[in-house]
Amino acid sequence: MSSTTDTHVFDVREDNFEAEVLQASLTTPILVDFWATWCGPCKTLGPMLEKLAAEFNGAFRLAKVDVDKSQQLAGMFGIRSIPTVMLVKDGQIVDGFAGALPEGQLREFLLRHVQPQDGAANEEVEAVAPESPEEAINRIQQAIAAEPEQPELKLDLALALMRAGHADAAEAELGSLPANLATDARAVRLRNQLDLARALKGAPSLPELQQRVQADGTDWEARDLLGVRLLLEDDAAAGLDQFLAVLEKAREWNDGQAKKRLLAAFATLDDAELVGRYRRRMASLLF
Repeated sequence: MSSTTDTHVFDVREDNFEAEVLQASLTTPILVDFWATWCGPCKTLGPMLEKLAAEFNGAFRLAKVDVDKSQQLAGMFGIRSIPTVMLVKDGQIVDGFAGALPEGQLREFLLRHVQPQDGAANEEVEAVAPESPEEAINRIQQAIAAEPEQPELKLDLALALMRAGHADAAEAELGSLPANLATDARAVRLRNQLDLARALKGAPSLPELQQRVQADGTDWEARDLLGVRLLLEDDAAAGLDQFLAVLEKAREWNDGQAKKRLLAAFATLDDAELVGRYRRRMASLLF
């Protein structure tokens, strides 16, 4: 590794994991690479991850976990195959994958969560076309066919299906996960997304809901469904505003549903600043 790469890549074991990964991720995302010296695909993936750590110039740091030297850590995270990579932000696992991805797909994975810092190789990063949700599904399905013994790939597939809008298929994959993956942070997040998506079955369209709310600001059902639609259609702040409006004026409506919606929404969002801001607003209304 070059001296530039060294500043962004480090080894981690049980004794420094909490400080160097969990605590450090509160300020800088940490990409954790579970690997071993005898693992062939690791020898392909590792150098690419180190190269990207240098290119992103501090937007994330790369933590290397040798599973032979840190078996307790590998067990804690349910590592069944290597390489396995997990992205930790704000003390939580927010995404990950198993196996050695091509470099372009690694960049696309990273760009979903972090942006290169000034001085990074922006031109090369921007030149890579993002992987579409359907392309991700096809890639993961091929990986499952090649390595059916890796249950982590089924979780990756469930997440990709949800991103593509295939909620029923994502739910089916989620329900087939083994017990150790059913409680994975990504699985919990997906379960909350599915709960929200389920609420929209048979619901009016976005324009219809907006018209209902404009016509009657106390139409709590319309506000609730509008909030869910906005949240799942990538206007998170506007969706959270709808839930807060219900919480402020009709806290007990539908057995306190506005609070439940907010908590479920917080569990699905990657934006820590947005979640923190709306948590404070929710707390000011409740207490």
